[in-house]
Amino acid sequence: MFVLSRDRLSTTWVAFSPLTSERVNTPSHREPHLDRLLRPILWPLAVLSMLHLVCFPAAAGTETDDFTTVYRAVSRFLDGTVVYNEVYSHVDPHYLYNPGATLLLSPLGISSDLSTSRMVFIVANALAIISALGLLTRLFGHSLRGWLFPAAVLAASATEAVRSTLIFSNINGLLFLALVAFMALLLRNRLWWAGIVLGLAIVVKPFFAPLLLLPLVKAQWPTIIAATGLPVALNLAAWPLMNQPERYFTEVTPYLSQVRDYANASLSGQAVYFAMPGGLHAAAFLLIAACVVISVVVLLRWRYSDPLLWVVTTSTVLLAGVFLLSSLGQKYYSLLLIPLFFTATQARSVAHHWLTWVAAYLFLTPQPFVSDGWHREYVLTTLTAPLGWALLIFAVTGTVVGWWRYAERGTPPAPRPRRHRAHPEARPEHVEHAGRHNPRNKRRPRRVVPREQSSPTPQRRLHS
Repeated sequence: MFVLSRDRLSTTWVAFSPLTSERVNTPSHREPHLDRLLRPILWPLAVLSMLHLVCFPAAAGTETDDFTTVYRAVSRFLDGTVVYNEVYSHVDPHYLYNPGATLLLSPLGISSDLSTSRMVFIVANALAIISALGLLTRLFGHSLRGWLFPAAVLAASATEAVRSTLIFSNINGLLFLALVAFMALLLRNRLWWAGIVLGLAIVVKPFFAPLLLLPLVKAQWPTIIAATGLPVALNLAAWPLMNQPERYFTEVTPYLSQVRDYANASLSGQAVYFAMPGGLHAAAFLLIAACVVISVVVLLRWRYSDPLLWVVTTSTVLLAGVFLLSSLGQKYYSLLLIPLFFTATQARSVAHHWLTWVAAYLFLTPQPFVSDGWHREYVLTTLTAPLGWALLIFAVTGTVVGWWRYAERGTPPAPRPRRHRAHPEARPEHVEHAGRHNPRNKRRPRRVVPREQSSPTPQRRLHS
């Protein structure tokens, strides 16, 4: 039954011609001249930028400290005290992970030295980000010794997503590596391992669950079984080990169902903060949801002929839709959208559209909007992430619909030849053929004289 359904899926709503170059997923693209020029420039800048970020801003930290919240919660778990004992009506950072994620993160609380544990966690996230960028570089057919890898590290270290992840000592760096590893394993047909990695990500952040659509539309059942079974198994294993685990459903779940009006970049959070009319909020929600659905459905056509572009672009639009349409969205979640910009190295990509880079500027750059009034500065800073996510979704929708339309029309007609007098050797091929078939342009064939008859005529007359 599974084989039959997979065969049917492989011939339903598919495009048999890839959009990108056939060189992708082949041995590394080599650009020796560009590599020799840019490597000695980019590597020092990339290394120093990341070292400075880890050793100074991240080590110093800010008032927002996500690691300390997690550290205290897993320490309570290891000590056998109640984990979910916070006052969720306050605006302090709260521990919101489920029992399965608590069991998975419990090794963080083994050490009694909070500062050392926090620094190790920051370094681990920084290394995870660098590893994910290196894996993306190889995934798109480029060498780690080329210019793309250090350029990606340098650019990433300047983004708000990476800076906030490390400065706030958040787990997003490890989740970024899990996302890229899931893509790579799925593309290499390592289905069980892809499901395990995705399952670990879903345990920590359930917003990864929509990525189950990727193996579902290709009937890759091992990935689905592993990705859904692992979170269930971890939560069942953690339940008897935790003191009052039911408080997750009585205390945390009601809090998660509410839409908070602070530090919330989702559409719902913006609607609550700006007191958006209900009709306008519903219309915006339906518009964005429709764009996500259209993008996902149209991209399905290239799931077999162009799997790399399909996996990366579909994952990006799904995650951007979750960030924008769920009850909570954080700007540093944009770290998970970085894989889309590696597709700019391909022949076809959403990243070739200028609107994509406008969106990237809004949700990736840490530019402050300094103003005389604090409210204006706060509003402009808050709007950058949701506006950028929405523009990215619109750019993906418009681009992939355009690909589909041109694919349905077929190859566009060739341009008409220019009408000008050119040198005979530089004439186009169709002009030469037209001249050969014109009776006025026919030439007389050259007469070839045999060698034995090629003696001069006067000499033969002398002997006659």
